[in-house]
Amino acid sequence: MSKMKIAFQGEPGANSHIAIVEAYPDAEPMPCATFEDALSAISSGEADLGMIPIENSVAGRVADIHHLLPASGLFIVGEWFLPVRHQLMAVKGTKLEDIKSVESHVHALGQCRRIIRKLGIKPIVHADTAGSARDISERKDKTVAAIASRLAAKIYGLDILAEDIEDEAHNTTRFVVLAREPKWAPQGTGPLVTTFVFRVRNLPAALYKALGGFATNGVNMTKLESYMVDGNFFATQFYADVDGHPDDKGLAFAIEELKFFSREFRIVGVYPGHPFRATFSEVQD
Repeated sequence: MSKMKIAFQGEPGANSHIAIVEAYPDAEPMPCATFEDALSAISSGEADLGMIPIENSVAGRVADIHHLLPASGLFIVGEWFLPVRHQLMAVKGTKLEDIKSVESHVHALGQCRRIIRKLGIKPIVHADTAGSARDISERKDKTVAAIASRLAAKIYGLDILAEDIEDEAHNTTRFVVLAREPKWAPQGTGPLVTTFVFRVRNLPAALYKALGGFATNGVNMTKLESYMVDGNFFATQFYADVDGHPDDKGLAFAIEELKFFSREFRIVGVYPGHPFRATFSEVQD
């Protein structure tokens, strides 16, 4: 029986690769150059699933995905939270004092400002973290370091010169697992998340009225993002996550009310909430 293939954006050793190894240890990770390539691999059947980052606790939302996901026709069937740990690495035999510059993804550089400033080295933006590790391993230049994962250091044969160098200990990335077909988690199978996209009618207070049903029916909305459609300032689409199943009484009423004030509405996924969510539930006084 062939292994399940899971597409991700980036090179072997990327954080998305680590998320696949953790969530689906028996699957075959499939690296793709861009998010478009990864989504296309899922749509075409070349990959069975995709592991795609959607937001980070430090850097915020992964903007590309909010534009690409609704148009992709794909569905969310799961989620994964990955604590991000950055390592400073270089070719074997390099000493910390040899380094003059460091390469990595713009977010990784931004998340490790403290050590970059402390070492007085020049940050250089690279397409992705694992790719920067591969590049410096090939160049064998002891004056250049990379910021990437422990897995990337192992894959590309690099020495880790400084461990866990991220500025914020809470640095965590949320990934969504994408599939070609919808696969709703059954009602009553533990904490569930429902994700949907919608566009409100062009009426005064339409968004306020559309979302009012979630408040009156006691539905917890954990995410609401807006973004322009086709570069049009007046065509705004919203992406939302709520707790619960669409067949739950309260959520069913809330969605019914939302649909009344919306010109478009589509459920993108109904899937189990990752256990990490329990760590950021608000404490009631």
